[in-house]
Formats: sequence, C-alpha cells, structure tokens
Amino acid sequence: MTFFDIVKAFIPLIVIIGLLYGVLVFVKKYGISIKGSKHSSIPISVLSSQMIMPKKFISVVKVSDKLLILGVSDGSITLLKELEQPEEPEIPFVTGEVKNNFVDLLKKNLGIR
Repeated sequence: MTFFDIVKAFIPLIVIIGLLYGVLVFVKKYGISIKGSKHSSIPISVLSSQMIMPKKFISVVKVSDKLLILGVSDGSITLLKELEQPEEPEIPFVTGEVKNNFVDLLKKNLGIR
C-alpha cells in the first residue's frame, strides 16, 4: 500500500465528516425539530426548582396566568398545587440611592480614585 492509496481511503471519510458537519450547522441555524414548530403557542417557564432528595425536585412553573407547583422525580411529574397568578406588588422606587458596581466599590475601598 502506497501513501496515495491511504490518502484515497481517507478522502471519502473526510467528505462524510464534512457533510455531517454541514447538516449540524444547518439544523442549529434553522432550528429544525422533529416535533414541528420551534416555538410553543403556550408560554411556559420554570420559575424555580429546588432539590429535596437526589433526583427529586419541587418546581414552580408558570403556564399562561397560572402557577403550578410540581413534584418532579426520576419517573414521574405530580401536580401538588395550582395557584392563580398573583398581581405583582409595586416596589417603591427609592430616589437618591446610587448603586455602585463592583469596580467602583473596589476602588473606593482600596483608596484609588
């Protein structure tokens, strides 16, 4: 076997890897999924999740205008409580209070202007 025979054997392998990479880039860019559409029509978001035991969680999920408290384990999801979305309380805006970022606080504490 000569060097050119080995190169000829690797050319199809390189072409196949290139095609697979092209398909991967295409799928990531256009977000093609098996289920169909990329975005759901019902807004669902996980607000919080707390582990209570290994592989067992309590999660708060917001679905439309409802809050669902779910018990999530390795093999099942159980609805623990369903709550209506409470109105968010207004937080009064405190004027005159300036929030410093980390760099400003560090400079102030080190005495750097």
